[in-house]
Amino acid sequence: QVLLVESGGGAVQTGGSLRLSCTTSGRSFSGSPMAWFRQAPGKEREFVAAINWNGAATAYAESVKGRFIISRDNSEPAIYLQMNSLRPEDTAIYYCAGGPKVFVDREYDYRGQGTQVTVSS
Repeated sequence: QVLLVESGGGAVQTGGSLRLSCTTSGRSFSGSPMAWFRQAPGKEREFVAAINWNGAATAYAESVKGRFIISRDNSEPAIYLQMNSLRPEDTAIYYCAGGPKVFVDREYDYRGQGTQVTVSS
């Protein structure tokens, strides 16, 4: 069974920081691009950030560029999302996802259950 498990979510005030983690099991994602998505209540799923298989290339949504940093450690294996200068509009459930098309096409084959991030003003 392929599992992606997110952790690190929580409630913070505007301007605060959180670091999300995603661990994987059941399948090796070391050679696969990975990404973070989010979904707020009543809104569509939104791409947040992606990273290629070895971490040499990253991509970000315009709304988080300069505030969020995606990284990975294939020896763990784990994917991370460092979120700084958080805003109320960042409030959402954050999902870790993986698959060969996730970096370019924003399409994933696997996704975790998500972790809640709540930013209060």
